[in-house]
Amino acid sequence: MKPATNAVRLGLARGWIDFLRLSTTPGELFGYVFYPAVFLGIAASTTIEHDGTGTDGSAYLMTGGVAFLLANTLLLVAQTIGTEREDGTLLRAKALPHGMLGYTVGKSLQLMFTSAVSLVLTLVGALVLVGGFSVQGWSGALLLSGFCALGILALAPYGAILGSLTTNPRMAVAVAMIALLSLSLVSGVFFPVDILPAWAGVVGTVFPLYWIGVGLRAALLPEAQVALEATGSWELPQAAGVLMVWIVVGFLVAPWVLRRMARRESGSRVSEARERAMQRAY
Repeated sequence: MKPATNAVRLGLARGWIDFLRLSTTPGELFGYVFYPAVFLGIAASTTIEHDGTGTDGSAYLMTGGVAFLLANTLLLVAQTIGTEREDGTLLRAKALPHGMLGYTVGKSLQLMFTSAVSLVLTLVGALVLVGGFSVQGWSGALLLSGFCALGILALAPYGAILGSLTTNPRMAVAVAMIALLSLSLVSGVFFPVDILPAWAGVVGTVFPLYWIGVGLRAALLPEAQVALEATGSWELPQAAGVLMVWIVVGFLVAPWVLRRMARRESGSRVSEARERAMQRAY
């Protein structure tokens, strides 16, 4: 078996094992249900109806919750890279033949499973508790699965870049959270974009979160909801195209950044990082 193929195989196995191991820890189990519970609680208590569409505002808000969970991939990847850079996991991976390839495959699989669990819990709860929130037939199911996959792939590489560029994993999480909240405000994921200033709507369309929201609304909200879109249409080809551009750029840049970061790692750097982490703990 070729070394690269073996690295991919081992990475897949490691990703599945890590997912199962982490899924039994109280902190991870809490993380699975926390965000879904928050969004479900807010959406279920919202009674606003969008004029002219007959769509309950809670359903619109819930699609924003699903989009935010997908965007949370950015935070998860940044936190994972930063933490495992600090504890020496990346250094150990670098020492193995094609170790960074196996590491990337394993972490990608683990994070995809983690995101999938939270998404399933959110979708099942929303379908039961939130009025007007439903998968719009088989075409809606295909759109939902497609834009969930595109959303994760469009954001994960940039989480890896952020985690590689910051030496403090807590700083990486803070920067990622600020970025997500800022993008949520200008991307129209929680409220129609037409209530935003014109400049904010233009800025939002540059980033993937806006287009993830478009795809999810097309999959999960009634057709009448399209009247609240900025252009009066779903713009699904454009949404998929923009996300593909972000995916291609991200997967071209992220491996290069990770390799540069891994080359700089050494035992002394890991020791220094551990000392800084212990000082922060105290």
